[in-house]
Amino acid sequence: MLSNLQAILLGIVQGLTEFLPVSSSAHLVIIPWLFGWEDPGLAFDVALHMGTLVALLVYYWRDWLDMGIAVASGQGPMRRLLLLLIVASVPGALIGVAFEKQAESTFRNPVLIACNLAALGLVLLLADVWGRNSRGLKEMTFLDALLIGLSQALAIVPGVSRSGATITMARALGVEREDAANFSFLMATPIIAGAGMLEMHKALHEGMHRQLSLGFIASLVFGLLAIAALIRYVRTRTYQPFAVYRFIAAALVLFVAFKR
Repeated sequence: MLSNLQAILLGIVQGLTEFLPVSSSAHLVIIPWLFGWEDPGLAFDVALHMGTLVALLVYYWRDWLDMGIAVASGQGPMRRLLLLLIVASVPGALIGVAFEKQAESTFRNPVLIACNLAALGLVLLLADVWGRNSRGLKEMTFLDALLIGLSQALAIVPGVSRSGATITMARALGVEREDAANFSFLMATPIIAGAGMLEMHKALHEGMHRQLSLGFIASLVFGLLAIAALIRYVRTRTYQPFAVYRFIAAALVLFVAFKR
């Protein structure tokens, strides 16, 4: 079983990397692998994701409330935003269910993860440099939403990153940096909630312990900080430092893997 400190550290890692475009699933595989920690188990993984889900709901509660009101009234831009999110969420959900087993086994190889980190880092770098910065959420089309949703489906492979893939696609389509992040985070809400619900019944069989609570709280707090920090950061800066970080992380993992 994880120690209390390990649970807190993994919660911090999950909270930060779920929303920064650097792949939370990669970090949650690589860190225990690097330090020789025990597998945290499914229940702990679910607790961490529930923490980031609550962080999303806390940060975007007004947007979801406005979308609900817009649905009730049958009009308004927030109703259209909700429809865009639905279109974007379906591909990721279907592919996630189809490839769940591979994600839990084959895709968790550290060398493969390192390659994915570097590859998506390069694509993110190019999309951010060459992508226009001329469209916001109001100008997004349903085709844009579908393409972003299809890119999210790639995140089932550790190292790709849900936020990394969706932000990269949004930037490639010319969506402004801040709105690319906002749309990515909004569409992550139903995906994380759905995945959590699917795995909850399995996780309950592992039992409840203190590390679950510690990981949940750390994930929630640092997830909220990561969302706020990234949204503020990309108002005036680029995503390029995250691409560089992915290259460095990939190089480190490959170095350790070949040394072992």
